[in-house]
Amino acid sequence: MDRTIRSFLAGITAVLIFLSLPCISRSADFTRPDELVIKSEAVLKSFLADPNMQWLRSNLHQAQGIFIVPQMVRGGFFIGGSGGSGTLLAKNFKTGQWSFPAFYTMGSVSLGLQIGADVSEIVLLVMSSKGMKAMLTTEFKLGADIAIAAGPVGASAKAQLADIVAFGRAKGAFVGLAVDGAVIAPRYEWNTLYYGRDVLLGDILVNQSVTNPQADGLRGALPRDERNAKPLGR
Repeated sequence: MDRTIRSFLAGITAVLIFLSLPCISRSADFTRPDELVIKSEAVLKSFLADPNMQWLRSNLHQAQGIFIVPQMVRGGFFIGGSGGSGTLLAKNFKTGQWSFPAFYTMGSVSLGLQIGADVSEIVLLVMSSKGMKAMLTTEFKLGADIAIAAGPVGASAKAQLADIVAFGRAKGAFVGLAVDGAVIAPRYEWNTLYYGRDVLLGDILVNQSVTNPQADGLRGALPRDERNAKPLGR
């Protein structure tokens, strides 16, 4: 290919990336953590009520954590990107109690022939200690650092063995979800804002030493007091 044409195509690609990503970020994000918690509660209840999510309902009590992204936006012309904010709650298997939420971002950029925009609701079940430890780090990539499998849909479906099992529902032009390769990172400033002081991820998810009554509805939607349950994780 002629060098001039290659340079032209490279320039067009760079411009499309620049124009697409800010739009994705603005569309996918919430303005306040309390808004994200309310929306996470609605999405969680909707998933649990879905007749196709029987595996999720049957195995949620064995998960070490649940990550809810109410609004994952993917879209662009030739440039596909995705972005959204989510809440993570972890389970204490000694007490049977779920933590209050910690806040994260989830996003990725990919190149390909993609035209349109898509809004997805995503729920990730953290099924292993390795998966939960990754959620306590500053950043990690699904599929590279942590094994991820698509969540089974239907009454007789079975899940593959993985650190994280992903469920999603998409509306719009795209068919299916692709979270492999997505990067998950904490939103430290939102954790501070929501709990009114500087907090570590371990304070929220492991020690469960911080609270905010505004999240009682979200926590109440999860199975409680399953003290005889054992984590499936490795």
